[in-house]
Amino acid sequence: MCGIFACLNYNVKRERSYILQVLFMAFPPHSRLSPGRQHRVPRHIRLPRNSLLIMLSSEVDATDLNLEESFLTHKRIAHAWWVTHGEPAPRSSHPQSSGDTTVTFSQVVLEVMRHLEGAYALIFKSRHYPNELIACKCGSPLLLGVKELTEESTKGSLFHDDKYPSQNGNPGELFLSNDANALVEHTRKVLVIEDGEVVHLKDGGVSILKFDGDKGKCGVLSRPASVQRALSVLEMENKIHEQPESLTTTMRGRLIRGGTCKAKTVLLGGLKDHLKTIRRSWRIVFIGCGMSYNAALAARPIWEEVSGIPVTREIASDLLDRQGPLYREDTAAFVSQSGIIYTVGSAIARNTHCGVHINAGAEIGVASTKAYTSQTVVMAMLALAIGGDAISNEVRREAIIDCLFELPNKVREVLKLDQEMKYLAKLLIAEQSLLMFGRGCNYATALEGSLKVKEVALMHSEGILDGEMKHGPLALVDESLPIVVIVTHDACFSKQQSVIQQFHARKGRLIVMCPRGDAAAMSLGVACRVIEVPQAEDCLQPVVNIVPLQVQSTSNSFLCLPRCSIFFFLLY
Repeated sequence: MCGIFACLNYNVKRERSYILQVLFMAFPPHSRLSPGRQHRVPRHIRLPRNSLLIMLSSEVDATDLNLEESFLTHKRIAHAWWVTHGEPAPRSSHPQSSGDTTVTFSQVVLEVMRHLEGAYALIFKSRHYPNELIACKCGSPLLLGVKELTEESTKGSLFHDDKYPSQNGNPGELFLSNDANALVEHTRKVLVIEDGEVVHLKDGGVSILKFDGDKGKCGVLSRPASVQRALSVLEMENKIHEQPESLTTTMRGRLIRGGTCKAKTVLLGGLKDHLKTIRRSWRIVFIGCGMSYNAALAARPIWEEVSGIPVTREIASDLLDRQGPLYREDTAAFVSQSGIIYTVGSAIARNTHCGVHINAGAEIGVASTKAYTSQTVVMAMLALAIGGDAISNEVRREAIIDCLFELPNKVREVLKLDQEMKYLAKLLIAEQSLLMFGRGCNYATALEGSLKVKEVALMHSEGILDGEMKHGPLALVDESLPIVVIVTHDACFSKQQSVIQQFHARKGRLIVMCPRGDAAAMSLGVACRVIEVPQAEDCLQPVVNIVPLQVQSTSNSFLCLPRCSIFFFLLY
């Protein structure tokens, strides 16, 4: 339910006009759909916020709604675009509603949770329980933000016995969001909700229950053992800008350079007892979804080069649907944002023979950024560990290790392009489509860059292999279509130059990303926009190249489109 926003005030006097203003804060200057159910707007049309306000004003005039009326208790939901079950119609759009006053609110939530599978983050409200909100999550992120409106501070406050300290009737605000960026403008004091926890907000208090789906067919809600959980303080540096530090953490203690033997090696403790078995594999099968699948694609060339083992990739859902064959001689590598392995003790960690934690820190929000770069680095280190220390690849192996040590600084250099990429985002605001072309390791960069554009900026984008350019995509190229070409100074360099020349012949609107100093060699012309990035080893160049595209896609989203987040808050 991306783009959903809700608020509930309790014992805080608010006028209806103020509440509507708060709801519209959930919408950026342009939004795709109106917040009302009475207006259908095609998904491809972006409405300025002013147009939404005009629509709302006409509805207010038609119903004689009193905007000055005040409420001590009030709850509202706005959603930035249609999310439907079935055909687009008021009866099938969110929010879905049901109710039975003979049961408790927590029983209603329990009935929903026992039917759910997969990842979710849900917020429940009901007119039968006017001062309450319940939230639950599994897999998806969810934060509880705490803000008091008195001079007393919550500094050092604890959730003890899963009850937030008594508020003594003081007014305050509680927020629920799956994106820390949505909370930080209201409060920096948060509690990270764990999988299976059910958060119940009532009369200004918070209680936390635990859902246990293994107890009988219906599951149960129970109070966990007594715990003390301190509120965390958000240090909200943009997570894209956290990547130099997250990469350093990912590699800390795993890269060995120097010492008594002056060797350059990789040490992965989670794999050391299984390396010989993996080296005897007939095939390595990477299994992942979305971003993780793209990271596996970026790592495939270096795996095949240094290990000599054939590597295939599978989209997890497709492999499951096909029931694709896996053999005893295969090694299956599950790549997941939630675990190679994202958190210690995760389901993947418990059900696999061995693994490597990426140690990238919490990835809060819809779009993964630092998890992708850390996954790519981890898989490069895995390839070096599997490849061993054969003399035949010693020079290559040491060059990659040296580049790994330098990688955080190279990413810092790329982040200096922040303003340039934001300016580029402004130029692309009105576009309906964006094509990205890459080859070799950077085919993955094209796929991941286009994925970020789709999931964050909500713009159609397609990542395409350079070698497939003539097999259909070239027919789309004209002076109106923006095209990103990601060029790496590797064995594919001359082939990518040829692709660029053919786009020039079609008068394509080119944006070329290339290593610093290579633009002159490609005769790009004045009409071509160039993004120059630091040179890295070809297998690690995707880590450097993806960062500007992350900045560009997120900048585009904040400039013109709804934030992809669920955001609810409770005033008490």
